[in-house]
Amino acid sequence: MKAYPDRAAALALLRKYNTEPFHLQHALTVEAVMRWYAQDLGYGEEADFWAIAGLLHDVDFEKWPEAHCQKAPELLAEIGCSDELVHAVCSHGFGLCSDVEPAHEMEKVLFAADELTGLIGAAARMRPSKSCSDMEVSSLKKKFKDKKFAAGCSRDVIKNGAARLGWELETLMDKTIQAMRGSEAQVAEELASLS
Repeated sequence: MKAYPDRAAALALLRKYNTEPFHLQHALTVEAVMRWYAQDLGYGEEADFWAIAGLLHDVDFEKWPEAHCQKAPELLAEIGCSDELVHAVCSHGFGLCSDVEPAHEMEKVLFAADELTGLIGAAARMRPSKSCSDMEVSSLKKKFKDKKFAAGCSRDVIKNGAARLGWELETLMDKTIQAMRGSEAQVAEELASLS
């Protein structure tokens, strides 16, 4: 089994360096998405590890955006994160702000799904339901093709992420929508309790 801090310690570290509701929501969303993927891909016994990596992947971004993935190892050391967890966190910025390449399937999922959760979240806010509960892949693909929509979400990173996993883009989209759909209410509830 991989070593990782318990969730209370991980959440406390996240909150120490992140106060913006947007960043907290993103962290909670990626945590839930990573837990879903661990179960879906047959890594159920590692689900907590995958989830903690998702929760902490942007731990340094709010305070040190110019040193994203560079500052993270120092912060993660505060709660005794293993080298495996540090590698996973730093690998999600590969090619953008990190030269740590995603190697394990979990790291490839984090790399691919991180950016996509932002696009799905933005698309969900535009829907009458304000939710991804009724979102279809076809409508997300339209948003994906519209370069002006959620321009900060890199389409290249999402496509690269799908390719690293050996998946069609539609597969990555479908799975990530499902993952977000299943955790949307829980993330909203926890975010409300943190503010």
